[in-house]
Amino acid sequence: MRLMHPSEILNRTFELLRKHHEWMKGTVNLIASENVTSVAVREALISDFQHRYAEGWPGERVYAGCKYIDQIELMSIDLAKQLFKAEHANVQPTSGVAANLAMFTALTEPGDTMMCLSIPSGGHISMGKKKLGGTAGAVHGLQVENWPFDEGRMNIDVDAAIKKVREVRPKLLLFGGSVFLFPHPVKEFAEIANEVGAHIAYDAAHVAGLIAGGQFQDPLREGADVMTCSTHKTLPGPQHGMILCKQELAERINKAVFPGVVSNHHLHCVAALNVALAEMLEFGKEYAIQIIKNARALAKELYERGFSVLCPDQGFTSSHTILIDVTKYGGGGIIEKRLEEANIIINRNLLPWDLREGRHYVNPGGIRLGVSEVTRLGMREGEMKEVADFITRVVVDGISPTRVAVEVQEFKKRFTKLHYAFDSMDEAYEYIRIRGNPPSSG
Repeated sequence: MRLMHPSEILNRTFELLRKHHEWMKGTVNLIASENVTSVAVREALISDFQHRYAEGWPGERVYAGCKYIDQIELMSIDLAKQLFKAEHANVQPTSGVAANLAMFTALTEPGDTMMCLSIPSGGHISMGKKKLGGTAGAVHGLQVENWPFDEGRMNIDVDAAIKKVREVRPKLLLFGGSVFLFPHPVKEFAEIANEVGAHIAYDAAHVAGLIAGGQFQDPLREGADVMTCSTHKTLPGPQHGMILCKQELAERINKAVFPGVVSNHHLHCVAALNVALAEMLEFGKEYAIQIIKNARALAKELYERGFSVLCPDQGFTSSHTILIDVTKYGGGGIIEKRLEEANIIINRNLLPWDLREGRHYVNPGGIRLGVSEVTRLGMREGEMKEVADFITRVVVDGISPTRVAVEVQEFKKRFTKLHYAFDSMDEAYEYIRIRGNPPSSG
């Protein structure tokens, strides 16, 4: 690779950034773990907070210069407690993984056993065993046991799981995951957790916005001691993390976060989260309702076009996520690439039975679709029919992806504005230049 002059690097970097923005304007993004933030959130992200340090709890900082930083963090804590009806909130984790690691640290010791979803059944890599390099096993040293899983209903098998909990006697029962179609049976395990001396935790990374909008489940009322999350999926904030818990665990959680897993905690993201939480208080219920309507509508449209959408007998999904078996079309990796060529952005995904049938993550049996971002752009059930048509033409009908890409770009011109935000109707993908204008050639 040719070495570039620093000025070339600068120009090339911003050229690629602009190209990415232009591309996103013409795509339909169905990545379940992504969303677009409001312009107000972005303004907070580029503030001077990004330059500053504030280790420790508000009012007890290691650094001076935090009088305004402290006020915003305390406001974020209060907003999070109000939104999730939580006794305590910590907004310092820099990601959902950091939030999970802090939770592991607070509630368990290395060598303890944890129950969680396996990765093919929807678990996140932060829940993974040591041999998989997962945070729980490789970083914190937990022994990981997986929930017995009902593949037909895409949920934990309660009876088998209760039996296994009594046998294994884990210290932590962890619910939630990365493929999360339906509420998990948290309340069914409150009694058995007490019996074996286990804490209950809930990873709400994907569904935090739905919980905030009152449209999924309420884990802190159903028996969870701690709820962790990232803040940029159905909750359309910055890429950051958060922990909600009972007051009795507040000190343990705070200590596990700092100095346990964070030093400075990305203060600009805390300010941006503050804005996003306020938006969710104002618009969260309406937004969450439409997300679920869109997810079910898209699933139904695809199912009627011949796609093997999982769980049709349960209405396909109760969240933002749809899971589809695409083995008859060549596999998830192949479909992911073809749809990307058509300006439809999705991700390949393992199905619970893939590994035993000899498939792996490079080209698994499934694809995962999420509707949080397209809902944020104002799409409703009628547009889900159009999106299903685009996907069908590429995957089933074999129409050239490049031909469909042009049609997707034209379709997307109708949906470039943000909704469910204070600065509603601002451009969602506009590239905002804050550098000085380039010198004129005259």
